[in-house]
Amino acid sequence: MKTIRTTLLALLAALSLGAAAQEAAIRKNLAERLPNLPKIDEVSKTPMPGLYEVRINHSDIFYTDEKGDFLIQGSLIDTKARADLTEQRVEKLTGVAFKDLPFKDSFTIVRGNGKRKMAVFEDPNCGYCKKFERDLIKVDNVTVHVFLYPILSADSGEKSRNIWCAKDKGKTFLDWMVRDVTPPAASCDTAAVARNFEYGKKIRITGTPAMIFADGTRVPGAIGADRVEKFLTEAKP
Repeated sequence: MKTIRTTLLALLAALSLGAAAQEAAIRKNLAERLPNLPKIDEVSKTPMPGLYEVRINHSDIFYTDEKGDFLIQGSLIDTKARADLTEQRVEKLTGVAFKDLPFKDSFTIVRGNGKRKMAVFEDPNCGYCKKFERDLIKVDNVTVHVFLYPILSADSGEKSRNIWCAKDKGKTFLDWMVRDVTPPAASCDTAAVARNFEYGKKIRITGTPAMIFADGTRVPGAIGADRVEKFLTEAKP
């Protein structure tokens, strides 16, 4: 029994070394042949024999062979399971638990008892965001964590600064989004807004508004108050 165990351990060690050497070869060849390719975060086997996943920029997925001779960009589909494995992988990589959101870089708007929770990433110049906010005021008993996410224009950054630096962020934000009252000029440390921009890119928020509910459900795009109510009711952190 001891001999069998020793043999199995030796085999596992050999396999581990082989996998490490394979990964090193892929990294080396891709880096040498594609010098403009960003730094590789991870190389791992896929369910398809001979195909390896190459992950860069946290959640960008490519595929290659065991020598790094070819690089493929696209979706890997499991035809038996009828599943997009690439999409599933990206969702896992960009998923975020509600409790792990960087709340220090947001401000809150509380309605009623504020017991229900949600977060929203918004650009002040986003027309869909304005429509969303005008519907959201109908929703009661909720705490909304607002993350300013200026992705549309330079003016989006200016308005975000004026909102973030306002004495009453929530009021200034709603005055603009709901009542078209331009935020007065203000200045302060806006590192939080810059961090929101980088964080949003990391978790692949590509448009606004983008909502995250207490159970981690992500909803892109403007939705009506009735659907917000539905998500709030169903959310179980």
